[in-house]
Amino acid sequence: MITADWARMMARYTQWQNGAIFGAANVLTDADRQMDRGAFFGSIEATLNHLLWGDRIWMSRFTGTGSPKQASITDSVREEPDWPALLFARARFDTEILGWAEGLDDATLRGDLTWYSGAAGREVTRPLALCVTHFFNHGTHHRGQVHGMLTAAGARTEDTDLFLMPTL
Repeated sequence: MITADWARMMARYTQWQNGAIFGAANVLTDADRQMDRGAFFGSIEATLNHLLWGDRIWMSRFTGTGSPKQASITDSVREEPDWPALLFARARFDTEILGWAEGLDDATLRGDLTWYSGAAGREVTRPLALCVTHFFNHGTHHRGQVHGMLTAAGARTEDTDLFLMPTL
């Protein structure tokens, strides 16, 4: 079972890694960020948009506030209209994730979460701890894809090892 302290650590890790990934992507041209590189969502920018979309949809389920701008996974690649807006939204949302994690407690994590899943096409109920684990795992998965695309594009990225996180 995960704990609230684990979620807080993962929120800090998310902020650190998003900062590193966006910093590396920021040195590329728009064309390089938007080039289809064969990943599931195609480009670096599209994948980062999907990641923000996914974070927003899960946080809306966890907190009952806010929602992604796009309605579907297919449209998630256009969550923010351009690179500067995506940079700003990502940094701002990482702060929101940290605030949410700070307010978590272990008792809440032992409960369930019920939501309508567009992906499943039905209402789903699962343990909240499982959903929070998925939330952070989803981000790590897509940042890993972006890390590979950035490396292939010649951008320099930072360490990704959790034990090297500066705010551990």
